Amino acid sequence: MKVLFLTNIPVPYRVDFFNELGRYCELTVLFERSSAADREAAWLTKRNVFFRAEFLQGKNFMADNALCFAVTKWLHRELFDIFIVGGYSSPTTMLAIEVLSQRKIPFVLNADGGFIKKESNIKFQIKKHFITKASYYLSSGKTTSAFFQHFGANPGAIYEYPFTSLEQGDMLTKPLSNVDRAGYKRSLNIGEKKAVLSVGRFIYSKGFDVLIKACTMMSKEYGVYIVGGEPTPECIQIKEEYKLDNVHFISFKNKEELKNYYRACDLFVLPTRQDVWGLVINEAMACGLPIITTDRCIAGLELVDKDNGKIIPVNDVNKLAEAIIALLSNERELRRMGENSLKKIKPYSIENMAKAHWNIFEAIVQEAKVDVS
Repeated sequence: MKVLFLTNIPVPYRVDFFNELGRYCELTVLFERSSAADREAAWLTKRNVFFRAEFLQGKNFMADNALCFAVTKWLHRELFDIFIVGGYSSPTTMLAIEVLSQRKIPFVLNADGGFIKKESNIKFQIKKHFITKASYYLSSGKTTSAFFQHFGANPGAIYEYPFTSLEQGDMLTKPLSNVDRAGYKRSLNIGEKKAVLSVGRFIYSKGFDVLIKACTMMSKEYGVYIVGGEPTPECIQIKEEYKLDNVHFISFKNKEELKNYYRACDLFVLPTRQDVWGLVINEAMACGLPIITTDRCIAGLELVDKDNGKIIPVNDVNKLAEAIIALLSNERELRRMGENSLKKIKPYSIENMAKAHWNIFEAIVQEAKVDVS
């Protein structure tokens, strides 16, 4: 089966997924752009690549989108059996959707996540225009499926899959013992009795200011470690104003270095104001951590419940502090929730994500009664 997948940039976890998916089908991936095309291309060739990667040429827009007219030459029915468009909001994906529609080529629209929110009628109609042109939909879960349906997608055409950045080998097979976790703490010079971890860029949407303010209500026996690069002046100011020497700002860490922090800490908190997924939730669960996040994090809505954590309202400092204190002061609950995180995250591997995509493709082809043998 020949599959075309249009996406924006070659981030590592997507390349890992494409490699795995390429084991099942003849996969071509069109990348809209890369901010460092030569570096990315060289990086790709060092991998065990099981797909064909093509970098389109075009005019860049915003952080990671582009307008690439060259995409049209790939959009012919005789070239591929399955056409997947990753998103609907970049100039290239909009163009691809229009061309596929005009050429009467069925295609699959993929989205990692999406929130239903109040917006102008014009924005609603634009989104509906592009979303309803798809014949099928790839959804990361119930929240995204509801988003597609909000804009007119046929519920029977929506296929859900486990969205992740983790390979099976990235997941612990059993919870860490207190002795093992203490060893990781020592290796990272974590001196507090219990440690809370948060990961992400220091941008407003991540809500780190809310987490730091919550620390003013917590015991100094609890350390908070925020890994994400250079802190904002606001975050620094809050820490200094309240003399929060148990709040630690950690520079960017690569995947292997970050894994040590996941394994050293006792609880993971993502106080995000909005995340269309939040893959750090997957990563934390794979290391056996209980999770506290907000009702504007799709990974939280899909993966977190009373068995492995807590969902709190956005911007609620008091509820965040209460949730952290309640968990860190209850060793039995920490253990129980950590074990449940490992159980819940097990299906969310890149291997399973690729297999789920293949099964979906087969179902779509069978429904369309297309012979691709």
